[in-house]
Amino acid sequence: MRRKEKEITDTAEIEQIIKQARVCRLGLVDGSEPYVVPVCFGYEKNAFYFHCAPEGRKIELIKKNSQVCVEIDADVEISGAEKPCGWSTKYRSVIGVGRAHILEDEEDKIHGLAVIMWQFGEKKPNIEFEKTDRTAVVRIDIENITGKKSGY
Repeated sequence: MRRKEKEITDTAEIEQIIKQARVCRLGLVDGSEPYVVPVCFGYEKNAFYFHCAPEGRKIELIKKNSQVCVEIDADVEISGAEKPCGWSTKYRSVIGVGRAHILEDEEDKIHGLAVIMWQFGEKKPNIEFEKTDRTAVVRIDIENITGKKSGY
C-alpha cells in the first residue's frame, strides 16, 4: 500500500469493518473485461459466503476463473469545501483476494446460508434443506486481505 499511514494492520479492526457490512462488491473477470457486482454476504473464519441463482453470469465466470476480489467500504462520509480540492472523504475499507468455490455438499451449503444470516443478526436461521438445490452457495477463501482508512 502506497499510503502506509492509511493502512489498517490490526486484524480485529479489519474484521470489525467486515462484520458491520451487509453488502460487498465482488470482482470477477469476464474474458478481458472486469465485472463487479454487489452481493449480500456472510463472513466466517477468513471466508466470505454468498448465494445466487445456480445459473447466470456470476456462476459462469467463477467456473471459468475462480480468482476473485471482494471490496467492502464502511463509515463513508464526504465533506465539501468552498474549493473542489478541499473536498475530503472519511472512510474505512477492506479488499480481499481469494478463490471462489461453488459448494456442492448440502451441509456445506446450509452452513454457508447460515453464515449469511448470521451476518444480518439472525441467531438461529431456519434453512429448509429441500430448497438448497435451487440455490448456489459460494465460499470465497481469502488469500490476502488489506484494510485502509482515512479520517479515523
